[in-house]
Amino acid sequence: MLLSPLAERNWEDLCSILEDVLEPQSHKKLFGLELGSGTGQHVVRFSQKLPYVTWQPSDIKEESLESIKAYISATSAKNILEPVHLDASEPREKWAGLAVCSCDVIVAINLLQYSSFQTAQGVFTGAGQLLRQDGFLITYGVYAINGTITPPCNEALDEELRQMNPEWGLPDIDVLRQLAFKNGMRLERIVEMEEYYKCLIFRKM
Repeated sequence: MLLSPLAERNWEDLCSILEDVLEPQSHKKLFGLELGSGTGQHVVRFSQKLPYVTWQPSDIKEESLESIKAYISATSAKNILEPVHLDASEPREKWAGLAVCSCDVIVAINLLQYSSFQTAQGVFTGAGQLLRQDGFLITYGVYAINGTITPPCNEALDEELRQMNPEWGLPDIDVLRQLAFKNGMRLERIVEMEEYYKCLIFRKM
């Protein structure tokens, strides 16, 4: 089992946002996809707090998939499917057989800053195809705004990420807004979180 201290700190706030966004549909059975599930800590918390959502965790790393399985087993979660290998930079047709218009919510936590622009494009293209009308894509992380990164700690984070991988770095909210629009979604709300993190809530039009 992998352990992320950040996931332990932020899961409650993220659950609150999901509950707020999905509450109007809580009388229905919903389907949620988590991209880049990592350790699996988030998805087991989501399953406990939102029992009306069946969750599909996914990741690109084998060690993450094993950790997710361990968390599912340890919590005896009934509304989480077996985790699947999913590379968001690939066309949606390769996304573990997920059908068009099958998702009510897609969540990507701390994924975009550790990804290439090709992956960001893949996330929004795939979400545009997989989300039902009025479905949500929710991304969480640290972002640039109109080409500007503030404060200095975020500039340092961006530099650190680019040293790890030149294709990584803080994504720009305006660029993501445009990607969303091209794929039939609009940026509906920005929620300010702790330590300069933000939740971006996109809705399928």
